[in-house]
Amino acid sequence: MFKKRFINQLINSFFDLSPILAVVSIFQVLIIRQSIPDVSHFIIGILFVLVGLTLFIQGLELSLFPLGESMAYAFARKGSLFWLLAFAFCLGFSAAIAEPALIDLGAQAAELATRKAQIAQSIEAKNNYVLGFRIIVAISIGFAILIGVLRIIRGWPAYYPVFCAYICIALMTPFAPKDILAIAYDSGCIATSTLTVPLVTALGVGLATAIKGRNPMTDGFGLVVFASLTPIISVMLYGIVL
Repeated sequence: MFKKRFINQLINSFFDLSPILAVVSIFQVLIIRQSIPDVSHFIIGILFVLVGLTLFIQGLELSLFPLGESMAYAFARKGSLFWLLAFAFCLGFSAAIAEPALIDLGAQAAELATRKAQIAQSIEAKNNYVLGFRIIVAISIGFAILIGVLRIIRGWPAYYPVFCAYICIALMTPFAPKDILAIAYDSGCIATSTLTVPLVTALGVGLATAIKGRNPMTDGFGLVVFASLTPIISVMLYGIVL
């Protein structure tokens, strides 16, 4: 059964990647009119991406999705609001701080701060900057998931927290440092990426399934959009404070 599912997912991953491969190949050969450099490495790299994507999706379906839904269901059944909100915050925080893309963005932000003489040109100063950047974004993600879970429990419309977040972003943008403004706007999408989205989605759907009167389709989703906005606020605030 597992072998059959893996092969089917491998085929699906190939079709998912084929438009990207087609665009790159067409523009490289027909528009730029250059051959693909080091074809053997290119093919090996594509195979690595194909297998990695397949294994990642299989891992989500076999572990993270069922685990997130079952834990949300269990917390909802226990009826402990404190522990459910604590779990939501910790889940968002831990998923965001482990995001590989967020680590890379923090490193680029540290390089920018070094060139602008905002921090000392030392490895320790850069590491502290990256760590602070990751922690502040992860805290904002955890807070966003906490508010999102509270929204599902209380039955609030999904646009309430989103509207408030956009107002905060609009008010803070003129006062944020220009050097960090673009990084702040990118941080939301980057922080809600590979690890965060599957866990958060599974949590919302599982919680909406467990609570009587909630629709998993309309109430279980919407956590990610708010979680993608709070890092923008936190990073701008981080830049203003620094």
